[in-house]
Amino acid sequence: MTAALHDRVVLVTGAGAGLGRTLSLACAEAGAAVVVAGPGDNARATADRITEGGGRAIFVRSDVTVPDDVNEAVAVAMERYGGLDAVVHNATSRLSSRTTTIDELTGADWDDHVAVSLRGAYLCAVASFDLLRARRGRFVVMTSPAALEGSRTLPAYAAVKGALRGLVKSLAVEWGPYGVTTLALSPLAMTPALERACLDNPALRTRLDRMVPLGRIGDPDTDIAPVVVFLLGDGARYISGQTIVVDGGRFTGL
Repeated sequence: MTAALHDRVVLVTGAGAGLGRTLSLACAEAGAAVVVAGPGDNARATADRITEGGGRAIFVRSDVTVPDDVNEAVAVAMERYGGLDAVVHNATSRLSSRTTTIDELTGADWDDHVAVSLRGAYLCAVASFDLLRARRGRFVVMTSPAALEGSRTLPAYAAVKGALRGLVKSLAVEWGPYGVTTLALSPLAMTPALERACLDNPALRTRLDRMVPLGRIGDPDTDIAPVVVFLLGDGARYISGQTIVVDGGRFTGL
């Protein structure tokens, strides 16, 4: 993947930890300049890791629910690197792993899910379109198996992730004539939250591994990040409006 994204500029939201950090590092390793967007100093640490390793990155303190913050992140891409080739909207609510039923879900929690995942994607799309059109770029959002099969314990998370699939399809139709492709990615990976759950319940890891035909939960670095790098590169230029499922064969009916 060393030169797959040579001289491209990629904006990643929610880049401070977990999959967002992994994707930022992978894009930089593939040759991209990365605009590392996140509300906390952990996103700055992601940018620092990239630059310390010889890559190109800049940190932008950005809350994706705030239009001015998103506009600033896109403006930084233009000012620092001269344009924008791709947006990866990875940010999600801090409540994403909190289990609840719909009747126990508060209005405030629902609004937070909508704001970060869905409103954030909308704001990123509006802010970035002109720059993406100029370079026939990519717009990628992270969805989830919960969006595809539903969840009785994560109803708000499943709802907004499902809505993102609708947005991707709509943008594919609207933006296609300008050469901009849009995609959703549904990964099944060992996230920090899942790692903590497995530590609390050691039997969980074994049970999850048995559910996947390939026999294991995906690794963010080696199973998920390379797919995202591919989707941002030339080899995926004719793929648009789709949800790419990377799950070891777990959900074969999707």
